[in-house]
Amino acid sequence: MTNTTAPDTTMITVQQTARPTGFPTPDLFSFVESPVPAPEPGTALVENLQWSVDPYHREAMDSDELWTLNSPMEGRTLGRVLDSRDPALRPGDLVLHRKGWRTHALVSKDETRPVPDFEGVPLAAHLSLLGGTGLSAYVGLTRIARLQPGEDLFVSAAAGGVGTAAGRLARLLGAGRLVGSAGSARKVAHLTEEVGFDAAFDYHDGPVAELLAKAAPEGLDAVLDGVGGEHLEAAIDSLRPHGRIAWVGAVGQYHSLSAPPPAPRNLFDVVGKSIRLEGFLVRDHTDALEELYDLAVPHLRSGALPLDVTVVEGFGHIVEAFLGMLRGENLGKMLVAA
Repeated sequence: MTNTTAPDTTMITVQQTARPTGFPTPDLFSFVESPVPAPEPGTALVENLQWSVDPYHREAMDSDELWTLNSPMEGRTLGRVLDSRDPALRPGDLVLHRKGWRTHALVSKDETRPVPDFEGVPLAAHLSLLGGTGLSAYVGLTRIARLQPGEDLFVSAAAGGVGTAAGRLARLLGAGRLVGSAGSARKVAHLTEEVGFDAAFDYHDGPVAELLAKAAPEGLDAVLDGVGGEHLEAAIDSLRPHGRIAWVGAVGQYHSLSAPPPAPRNLFDVVGKSIRLEGFLVRDHTDALEELYDLAVPHLRSGALPLDVTVVEGFGHIVEAFLGMLRGENLGKMLVAA
């Protein structure tokens, strides 16, 4: 791997060099050095400070449309403007943008969003609870699953970034019984002891449908599912009539070497129980961000709403952080800090 202690005159980008077969490996990535570019009219040079590595990046690794081989990869990041030839972007400004996986980026105003000045709120919140991760949870709960106070909720992959955000926000929204699945005893303990879940289970401990039925013996009203497959099937089993499922991802099939897991065998119960199953992309709901701020920021400031983040220090470790996130080594959102 390239030494990432290069001087500020050098920009380092991470590029994908080949498509994965099954679980990604470090040799599929290359650290490429080039001179830091100078901004042209209408652009600004940003030094990136924090990077988000996300489950959807695994899907992007398979797609020519999302990540082009031997080109800089992209992802959510937070940076500081160093130099600018656009008066709307001033040196020193903190901005959010999608030209991640690199130490520096040239951006236009339309490609950035200012980091809100929320005194007392850590910067990491803007890539976790107040970023696309938290917005996915908020939109899934409020707009798709339409969670009402007192209703019982199941969150799959609950110890990850979206899952922990969903648990925290569901409590603020007045959820009733809160149940989550996770991939280890350590994560189960984090959910019940720290995040506020009433019950959680390790999905390795048996059939998910049986584990969920035991954790929610009286059934569920709503589900936020990011796994698919067996988890989605179990959710349909446990939902009461007129239940709602917000489907945000399918991490259970991202590394499949052959065919993806079969669709839930009980799909017709969606009809029999009058269940609503809806998938969504958070990019279609950016107008909900102010609602999320209104709900979460006061509690972040007071300390009543902790951040669930795992921070890896050093841009040179971004590939390790990404692969570690895919292996489930993180509690909450996985971030990389300069």
